[in-house]
Amino acid sequence: MGVEEKRVGELRALKLTGPDGSTVTVATHGAHVVSWEKNVGGRPEELLFLSSKAVFKAPKSIRGGIPICFPQFGNLGPCAAQHGFARNSEWTLTSEVSPSATAITLTMESSEESLKVFPYEFAINFIVTLSDAGALITRMEVVNNGTSVMPFTCALHTYFATPDVSQVSIEGLMGTEYLDYMQDRKQMSQTENAVGFAKEVDCIYMDTPDTLKLHCSPTRTILLKKTGLPDAVVWNPWIAKAQAMGDFGDDEYKTMFCVEAALAKGSGAPVQLGGGMQWACEQELSVA
Repeated sequence: MGVEEKRVGELRALKLTGPDGSTVTVATHGAHVVSWEKNVGGRPEELLFLSSKAVFKAPKSIRGGIPICFPQFGNLGPCAAQHGFARNSEWTLTSEVSPSATAITLTMESSEESLKVFPYEFAINFIVTLSDAGALITRMEVVNNGTSVMPFTCALHTYFATPDVSQVSIEGLMGTEYLDYMQDRKQMSQTENAVGFAKEVDCIYMDTPDTLKLHCSPTRTILLKKTGLPDAVVWNPWIAKAQAMGDFGDDEYKTMFCVEAALAKGSGAPVQLGGGMQWACEQELSVA
């Protein structure tokens, strides 16, 4: 139980141990969840993908885990940088480090640098907890500290581990509309019950159910429950793009996939947060 300090490469990190022995590790750089280990059959099993070539040195974002996309997802916002700046920024630890701690809370506030690319005063709390059964719960609370309306999009860009991506299937998206970035963002309807991976996939599913089933392997299913994040981005870089990324192994596309709880293109996007107002979203991941 509790929270302890550790290092991940050159980065400061916090490790939270839950009641059942499950653990989650969060780097202060980017408030980035880099590991979620769940006790399965009496032994720890890593459920998130982290590239063997990930760079743990600021200001580089970390390849894998759960990057935070804010104040924009992709290029859906004013920032030149893909996915905004939250994942490249140093966050401040605002919760205690002790054997009795039950959560990790990291905070980021607008700064002179952020105001150059996103001219709004804000504060974000990112709260990470583990349930009694080892479910990983991540909550983001955004406050507009200014007086004008603050628009933004966002996502929790979760990378999941799998022994074989060809065996992965995602349930819960049938009947939804999606934008296929492999076909110039063509809008299409999901007519099949399950989404799988046999080639590069890059789609934004809009206004999706709050619960999705991720069949990571024949023996492992993760339930993804989300609040305030109506969209789901499904991504795998496949062969060519994997080889083009310097912080990603050439063959690692075979052992990962992303399902990103997002507010990107569906109803309510972008958020239009009034002055002095707060907005929150949450994701819960559990082993079924």
